[in-house]
Amino acid sequence: MLSWALTFLVIALIAGVFGFGGIYVAAAGIAKILFFLFLILFVVSLLMGRTRDPL
Repeated sequence: MLSWALTFLVIALIAGVFGFGGIYVAAAGIAKILFFLFLILFVVSLLMGRTRDPL
Protein backbone atom coordinates (compact mmCIF):
# COMPACT_ATOMS: atom_id res chain seq x y z
CA MET A 1 0.00 0.00 0.00
CA LEU A 2 2.89 2.31 0.67
CA SER A 3 4.13 1.69 -2.86
CA TRP A 4 0.77 2.87 -4.23
CA ALA A 5 1.02 6.03 -2.16
CA LEU A 6 4.51 6.69 -3.51
CA THR A 7 3.32 6.00 -7.06
CA PHE A 8 0.53 8.55 -6.78
CA LEU A 9 2.96 11.02 -5.20
CA VAL A 10 5.29 10.69 -8.19
CA ILE A 11 2.35 11.10 -10.58
CA ALA A 12 1.29 14.23 -8.68
CA LEU A 13 4.80 15.69 -8.84
CA ILE A 14 5.13 15.02 -12.56
CA ALA A 15 1.68 16.47 -13.25
CA GLY A 16 2.54 19.53 -11.19
CA VAL A 17 5.75 20.10 -13.12
CA PHE A 18 3.92 19.93 -16.46
CA GLY A 19 1.09 22.18 -15.27
CA PHE A 20 -1.80 19.72 -15.05
CA GLY A 21 -3.45 21.22 -11.97
CA GLY A 22 -6.49 18.95 -11.76
CA ILE A 23 -4.49 15.76 -12.06
CA TYR A 24 -1.97 17.09 -9.54
CA VAL A 25 -4.61 17.80 -6.93
CA ALA A 26 -6.37 14.45 -7.43
CA ALA A 27 -3.17 12.38 -7.34
CA ALA A 28 -1.86 14.23 -4.30
CA GLY A 29 -5.15 13.65 -2.49
CA ILE A 30 -5.11 9.94 -3.28
CA ALA A 31 -1.48 9.67 -2.18
CA LYS A 32 -2.27 11.41 1.11
CA ILE A 33 -5.26 9.13 1.82
CA LEU A 34 -3.29 5.97 1.02
CA PHE A 35 -0.36 7.10 3.17
CA PHE A 36 -2.52 7.76 6.22
CA LEU A 37 -4.39 4.49 5.68
CA PHE A 38 -1.03 2.70 5.59
CA LEU A 39 0.03 4.41 8.84
CA ILE A 40 -3.21 3.45 10.59
CA LEU A 41 -2.96 -0.18 9.49
CA PHE A 42 0.70 -0.28 10.52
CA VAL A 43 -0.04 1.00 14.03
CA VAL A 44 -2.97 -1.41 14.40
CA SER A 45 -0.80 -4.34 13.36
CA LEU A 46 1.90 -3.28 15.85
CA LEU A 47 -0.62 -3.08 18.66
CA MET A 48 -2.23 -6.39 17.77
CA GLY A 49 1.18 -8.08 17.70
CA ARG A 50 2.04 -6.78 21.17
CA THR A 51 -1.20 -7.99 22.78
CA ARG A 52 -0.79 -11.55 21.57
CA ASP A 53 0.39 -14.09 24.17
CA PRO A 54 3.71 -15.77 23.30
CA LEU A 55 3.45 -19.53 22.93
